[in-house]
Amino acid sequence: VTKMSKTAIDIEYSEIDEIKKIIKSYGAKRSALIAILQDIQERYQYLPEVALKEVANSLNIPLCEVYSVATFFRAFSLVPRGKHTCTVCMGTACHVRGAPRILEEFERQLNIKPGETTEDREFSLESVNCLGCCAIGPVVVIDKDYYGGMTVNRVSQLIKQYKSKSGKED
Repeated sequence: VTKMSKTAIDIEYSEIDEIKKIIKSYGAKRSALIAILQDIQERYQYLPEVALKEVANSLNIPLCEVYSVATFFRAFSLVPRGKHTCTVCMGTACHVRGAPRILEEFERQLNIKPGETTEDREFSLESVNCLGCCAIGPVVVIDKDYYGGMTVNRVSQLIKQYKSKSGKED
């Protein structure tokens, strides 16, 4: 279960017009379904139910088809995600170089487990089986930035760095 203080209802009706603008920017074409979902995901850090319904309605396709695409691709989330996604590689090379301790440190400092989001929706935490960067392991990816040779001591520094990007430095 995702930890969070806000619910998905936050945007249920207040931002329908914004969702419609995103759909309209692609000419409401069925062929643009994935691109539309990507834009919605980027705006809200997840795909709200109201957005999926609006996409289905506007593109004149069954809701189950939109839902199928939204659940097929790992990049999409149906639950609110943080502004920053911290991904810790747990592949063999990273594992033997200390990845489990790095993941534990992220869990401790963010007070969440993999698959969860902080209450302020600032960070989501994930672990993956391999990022394909074995030579520079252990590897952590935050958003699209790769950090090789990661250590437990650098976790705090990275969290502070990304908090300051959002203007939420402690």
